[in-house]
Amino acid sequence: MQANPAQKQQKQLALFDLDHTLLDVDSDYLWGEYIVKHDLVDEAEYRTANQKFYNDYIEGTLDATEYNEFVAQFLSSLPLDRLDKLREDYIKSEIEPHIRPKAMEALCQHIEQGHDVVIISATNDFVVSAIAKRFGIESANVLATPLEIKDNRYTGKLTDKPNFQAGKIYHLDKWLDKQQAAGITFEKTYAYSDSKNDIPLLEWADVAICVSPDEALHAHALAHRWAIEDWSI
Repeated sequence: MQANPAQKQQKQLALFDLDHTLLDVDSDYLWGEYIVKHDLVDEAEYRTANQKFYNDYIEGTLDATEYNEFVAQFLSSLPLDRLDKLREDYIKSEIEPHIRPKAMEALCQHIEQGHDVVIISATNDFVVSAIAKRFGIESANVLATPLEIKDNRYTGKLTDKPNFQAGKIYHLDKWLDKQQAAGITFEKTYAYSDSKNDIPLLEWADVAICVSPDEALHAHALAHRWAIEDWSI
């Protein structure tokens, strides 16, 4: 059923990348380090692979499907209740100390102004959904790489495209379609990111804010007169 025209709303939307934007670390990489530290995987084998995937991400050459299936293989080895306990400890010990104060301030300002806020991350939804709650963002407003669960257990596979590079636009368009079906459209959009991998997302937004950007994004931002902010202090 379509929304009654009288119920239609025009709002503003703020999109926040997670790793090295809201956080000053990479949550995906740290999850790998966490399970190594707690002897949940073979240290040498897992750390070597995790470091290679992270280097590929930095270089912009990551095979995101291959990487996320690598991450999901460990998740498939344990029941969900055990994973939930590990994740809670991981967030408290490894993530909460790395939330950027300026990030929290910017996100809260958007919320206070009545804007919709979405966290949009290439990291998998197992990790991102729980971190997003620390920022007061519920799962309906989280876009992340979707991992498959069957019979109350991760399968080691994805359910859709990775939420990476142009994949973020793919998942964002699907989310926007749901909003439109509910009678919500957005008159102005903002996007925050640190990475050249998010140039498609930043180009999509009305207002692009480059947060402590990498070298390639910094150059792109200067050429396109995008805002550059230092959230590292």
